[in-house]
Amino acid sequence: MSSAEQFLEELSAVARSLQNETGTQRTLEMAVTAATSIIEGCDLAGVSIADSRGVHTRAASDEAVLVMHALQHELAEGPAVDALRHHETVYAPDLSSDERWPRWGPRIHEIGVRSVLSYRLFTTRDTLGALDLFSRTGDAFDQDAIDNALALAAQVAVAVAAELNDEHLHVAVTTRTVIGQAQGILMERFDLSADRAFEVLVRVSSHQNIKLLRVASELVTTRTVPKS
Repeated sequence: MSSAEQFLEELSAVARSLQNETGTQRTLEMAVTAATSIIEGCDLAGVSIADSRGVHTRAASDEAVLVMHALQHELAEGPAVDALRHHETVYAPDLSSDERWPRWGPRIHEIGVRSVLSYRLFTTRDTLGALDLFSRTGDAFDQDAIDNALALAAQVAVAVAAELNDEHLHVAVTTRTVIGQAQGILMERFDLSADRAFEVLVRVSSHQNIKLLRVASELVTTRTVPKS
């Protein structure tokens, strides 16, 4: 069997296993787990969702994330606050000296978190929440990590918007990424939803210990998976 055939066989098996799985909460939990396993430098991750009751944590890889999120809300400052209010992406390579969050940053640094990467989750109409990635290492996230996490944030936004029955569901960053193109291939070939197609890519990436972006690129360009 050729490498291409082996790859498609693996994709088929994973896709079939996901066809009957549903639930936004499961997707969010998968996303934070995926972040810590496939995003280089990420040690902790969490998703905050904005709704009529305010902003609250829907998924967290560790209880420490709940503490860090709660402190952002208490102090009204931090990367998720900025991402929700002003920016699509917020990156702080050194929390001990970041002037944007003079109270939150030093307190988080004291508990051992050195850098953070935060993404606003949004559709063309609404801001839905934020995805936060935390690292115990200073300046932990390189450009590959930022790109992979951007695609992950887009996928989380798709899941949340679908849960809210957003009639204008459209996350622009998804369609602009190689990962989004790979999702489209899987959706058409295996009749998967967008979130299940993304989960297939995550599982293949984790199983073969290859970066998510590289798996997606190989699928789009050659229909084969890179070998580690």
